[in-house]
Amino acid sequence: MSGDSPDFWHLYRQMLASRLYEEAIRVLWEHGDVSGEIHSGAGEEAVIAGIVCQMRAGDGLSLDHRGTAAMLMRGVDPVLLLRELLGREDGLCRGRGGHMHLFSRELLAVSSGIVGAAGPAAAGLGLAAKHLRPGSVAVAFFGEGAMNQGMLLESLNLAAAWRLPVLFVCKDDSWSITTRSESVRGGSLSLRAQALGVEAIEVDGREVVSVWECGRKAFGMARDGGGPHFVHARCAHLEGHMLGYRFFRVARSPLREGKPLAGPLARAVLGRNGGPRAGRLRRLAEVAVGPRRALAAQTQAEDDPVLRLRQELQADPARLTLLEQDLEREINEVVQEALGPEGREHEDRGLQRGN
Repeated sequence: MSGDSPDFWHLYRQMLASRLYEEAIRVLWEHGDVSGEIHSGAGEEAVIAGIVCQMRAGDGLSLDHRGTAAMLMRGVDPVLLLRELLGREDGLCRGRGGHMHLFSRELLAVSSGIVGAAGPAAAGLGLAAKHLRPGSVAVAFFGEGAMNQGMLLESLNLAAAWRLPVLFVCKDDSWSITTRSESVRGGSLSLRAQALGVEAIEVDGREVVSVWECGRKAFGMARDGGGPHFVHARCAHLEGHMLGYRFFRVARSPLREGKPLAGPLARAVLGRNGGPRAGRLRRLAEVAVGPRRALAAQTQAEDDPVLRLRQELQADPARLTLLEQDLEREINEVVQEALGPEGREHEDRGLQRGN
C-alpha cells in the first residue's frame, strides 16, 4: 500500500489476518503440533502494518524472534510459513528454521533469534540497497532490550556514518521478559540514536495510522538519501514474552499453576535460615501479587491495536462483518492446507476468532 493517506480497511485486514494466524498457531502449539518456544506478536500488529505496508519491491526486511506478522504482511506464503513452524520438510526453510529463523530470498526478508541481530542484517541490506538498488530501503524490527546490545548500537553508528537507507524500528513493550526494561537501561533510547547521528521519531505503536504517518516521513527521507531513521514505538505484548508465559499462567489459573510453587515458597518463608521472617513474608506477598500485576499491565483492552482500529471502522458494520468472516475462512483454509488430512480435525478444535 502506498499513497498520501492510509487505507484503514487495508491496514485492518493485514492486522486482523496476522492476529487470526497467530491465534491458530497458539491452538496448534497448545495441542503439541508446534514444538519449542513461540513468541507471539499479538499487540505489535499496528507497528508492523504501519511500516511494512509501505515497503516496495527491492526493500529489505530484517526481523527479530517475533517475525511471523511481518513475514505475512510482506507477502510470504502463509501455508509455507505454517509448515515451517510445524517442522515440515516442505516448509519455508525446509522445517529447519522454526519461528525465529525465517528467510525469504525472493522478498529479501531475514530473521534471527539472537537479540540485536536485526541491526547488522539491516545495515547489510541497506548497504546493498544503496549501491545496487538506489531508492530502496532496509527495515529492521527489534525490541527495546536489543538497544542494550552492542551490535545494534554499532549498526546505528555504521548506518549514520555511511548514510545508509535503513529504518530501525524499536517495538517497546516496557518488559524484558520478566523485568521492567526501565530498570536495566539508562537514558532515552531516542537520544541514544540521535547521539549517533540517527534521526529519531517517537510514536504510539498502538495507533496504526500514527505509525503509518511517521513511517511515510521516514521512508521518504531514506529513499531520497536522507540516511537512517530510528522509530521508537510503544506497544504491548498481549501474550507476554512467549506462549505459556509463566506470569500469565499463574495469574489466569492461580490454584493449578501455583500448586507446584507452594512447597518451595513455604519452605523459604518458614525455614530457620535467611532474613527476618517478617521480611520474608513481605517478599512472599510481592511474589503472590506480581503475576496478576504483570497480566493487568500487559493485557489492557486499550492496548490492543486491532480492537482500536476496529472501533474506527464500526460505522460500516456490514463491510466489517464480511471482512472478518472472509479472513476467518481464509485462515482456516491455510491451516487445513498446511496440515493436510489433519486440517479438518484442527478446524473442529476451534480455530475461529474468539474461541
